[in-house]
Amino acid sequence: MQDSLWQAVLGEIELTVSRASFVTWFKNTHLLRYKDDTLVVGVPNVFIKQQLERKYNQLVADTLAKNGVKPENIEYKIHSLSTPKKHDEPVILNQVRDNSVLNRPTSSSLSHSYRQGLNERYTFENFIVGSGNELAYAACQAVAQTAGTKYNPLFIYGGVGIGKTHLIQAVGNSFLTRNPGGRVVYVSTEQFVQEFLDAIRFKKNTDFAGYYRGCDVLIIDDIQFIAGKEKTQEEFFHTFNALHQANKQIIISSDKPPRDIPTLEERLRSRFTMGMAIDMQTPDFETRCAIIQTKAGSHEVTLPHPVVEYLANLVQTNIRELEGALNQLLAFCEMRGLEPDLAIASSLLGVAKARPKHISAKQIIERTAKHFQIPMEDILGPKRDKDIVVPRQVAMYILRSELHLSFPKIARELGRKDHTTAIHSVEKIEREASFDTNIKSAISEIKERLYA
Repeated sequence: MQDSLWQAVLGEIELTVSRASFVTWFKNTHLLRYKDDTLVVGVPNVFIKQQLERKYNQLVADTLAKNGVKPENIEYKIHSLSTPKKHDEPVILNQVRDNSVLNRPTSSSLSHSYRQGLNERYTFENFIVGSGNELAYAACQAVAQTAGTKYNPLFIYGGVGIGKTHLIQAVGNSFLTRNPGGRVVYVSTEQFVQEFLDAIRFKKNTDFAGYYRGCDVLIIDDIQFIAGKEKTQEEFFHTFNALHQANKQIIISSDKPPRDIPTLEERLRSRFTMGMAIDMQTPDFETRCAIIQTKAGSHEVTLPHPVVEYLANLVQTNIRELEGALNQLLAFCEMRGLEPDLAIASSLLGVAKARPKHISAKQIIERTAKHFQIPMEDILGPKRDKDIVVPRQVAMYILRSELHLSFPKIARELGRKDHTTAIHSVEKIEREASFDTNIKSAISEIKERLYA
């Protein structure tokens, strides 16, 4: 029961804080006991203990309350079970720490102790394949079997929370199973940038280059965050060339295709597309149902079909959020000795998972303009250029689908005099979203950001 409760709490917190904060401060924690109105959380070290006490205690308390637990006291204790396992092989490190609480690199050595390694849970076996990801899945399996010779680089892009990180890490885990002596480096772009800055600061450029250029498989996540960082782009360009010329595999993920990453050097943009670039779509209804059943099965729970369908309809775009809803339901039922059913799911999650924000027309227009990287005045103005008209039409479509505004009201919000323009725009985007993956993914991402 304690494990299910804490997993539900962690699932909720993961949706609230940044990924780096979650991995650094929460990932390696455990619930030790809950007795006499005191809940004790095990943590790996004193740094995490202090951070949870000072900064995140209220978040933990609020999240526990959402899951029906309201202890009078929450304590954090250093516990050996929370300490990440150490590996003899230094290539893949599972321990993640915040750079601010570690000993800084000295002039004699460059510390990489904040690196994030492969997660053993991410495998091909537990990845659910559907129509939106089957091509990416097949390509990743092929790369794992013939690294460096097929689809190099492999560039996978798509919206938030649809399984990109799971899939690219599955390649690394599969490669190491086939090649136990191989070297796989998995790194987020944020970490790559930080290490590069440290290398410059402490004059360890050679160590930095050697680490990344000496691997068999380089997996870099969220490459879109390299935009605007000219020196880092130059370093990554040279790293890319060195690996590619040595027939080493490069796998990259992003939330957008290479052509849409702003301020990305053209030489990198062309290299990102020289292998295979694959668009991962949000999972369809059947895939979401399969994911729910698989996740529930991992907890040794069989959910009634109406509950599975309810959850699949409740969360449609983000798998992490879907898993968080499932964990909350399972923990709630386990604590009360109940069998999950539709009534419990709807009463527990119907309010908690309903989109909590009141979204205004202005917010939708601003978010659409930001997504397409155009000024607000252009989307509201008279310009008829294609790169202005399409975002304007998308904004009209979202105003209609999310706020259910009348067509005259939509026209006024976008500075149009004739409401037939809004009718035409909404119908056009509805039609194109059925076959144009770029339009479909843009709408999904804008909605995701609006309700984040």
